[in-house]
Amino acid sequence: MISYSRQSINSADIKEVQKVLKSNFLTQGPKSKLFEKKISKKIGARHTTTFNSATSALHISCLSLGVGKGDLVWTCTNSFVASANCALYCGAKVDFIDIDEKNFNINILDLEKKLKISKTLNKLPKVIIPVHFAGLPCDMKKIFLLSKKYKFKIIEDASHAIGAKYYSNKVGNCKYSDITVFSFHPVKIITTAEGGAALTNSKYLDGKLKLLRTHGITRQKKYLLKKKKENWYYEFQELGYNYRLNEIQSALGLSQIKRLDKWIAYRNQLAKIYTKELNSLPIILPSIEKGYYSSYHLFVIKIINKKNINRDFIYKFLRKNGIESNVHYIPIHSHPYYKKKGFKDKNFPKAISYFKNCLSLPMHAGLTKKNQKTVINVLKKAYSSYLYSEKKQRTNIKH
Repeated sequence: MISYSRQSINSADIKEVQKVLKSNFLTQGPKSKLFEKKISKKIGARHTTTFNSATSALHISCLSLGVGKGDLVWTCTNSFVASANCALYCGAKVDFIDIDEKNFNINILDLEKKLKISKTLNKLPKVIIPVHFAGLPCDMKKIFLLSKKYKFKIIEDASHAIGAKYYSNKVGNCKYSDITVFSFHPVKIITTAEGGAALTNSKYLDGKLKLLRTHGITRQKKYLLKKKKENWYYEFQELGYNYRLNEIQSALGLSQIKRLDKWIAYRNQLAKIYTKELNSLPIILPSIEKGYYSSYHLFVIKIINKKNINRDFIYKFLRKNGIESNVHYIPIHSHPYYKKKGFKDKNFPKAISYFKNCLSLPMHAGLTKKNQKTVINVLKKAYSSYLYSEKKQRTNIKH
């Protein structure tokens, strides 16, 4: 099978992991701190805290911003469930915004309308989590300006978007947000096997993120309530979690991030080829406005439904011909768990319409141009097969 996504591991990655296995530290050692510094330098944020997953990073980001019982957190329904679940972990309530039909990100007009109504009801959100879907940044400046007007905090869920840019600003530099979260899952752009990171320009938030990530325990003398000189002394100050990234994972991340720029450039090359070769087919291709630079974690197309052809037909045809595709995403609000909370499809018509027709084609650093050509040819063959079948049916009707 030609996979829709997968990790890319080379001999340098393996050597770096082996070095850690032979070292004195498997966790809480120098590699983790070095990886955090490398991310900050690469992205342009002042502080980075690594985590054992992006979900953990989202959870602690919410806690660091004071999200708790009775608070409201909004996010886009077109995302993985972690974008919403992180607020529920804190005891908060979640609500959703529909998508923009052009870029599949959070709909800014819908967001603004909802904020106006919520202000009159005194039910404004404490935090909004915009999701940079497929690696394309949201319109963060507009969201930032809304945050100043309506007094909410911003966590960018950039799980798909390390390496992306928004008007020359690297996603993650937190110019327009309080915290940005990256994911290092194996299908993401760089991987630490599992892992994530939270970036911020706030010294206070950085301290909270690091404290809550490690049980709520600190050994740093500047944060200790009792001024002790002994190196063994530590304090448990808040109820935290064990969400650390270990030394093995950090070493892998340090090796992977060296190839980030190269991989992003290659993904953009693949996207250009897809766009050029598939432009003649009855499908909707990703739309990238001027000033935006996508990391192309995903390459998502929308199938224009015909009489006998739809997303599921194309999915099965590709799979039959040795090509793995995927669907991103089942809208969060439409999962059984959230349905029980009263969310209805009719309130998110654009996301539902998108979901019924979307398909993610293979896109990853290990996808060769030859394999991509196979994907393109099979996709064209799927439509040729449909057209032939339709023509045959018309001929039979005439006879």
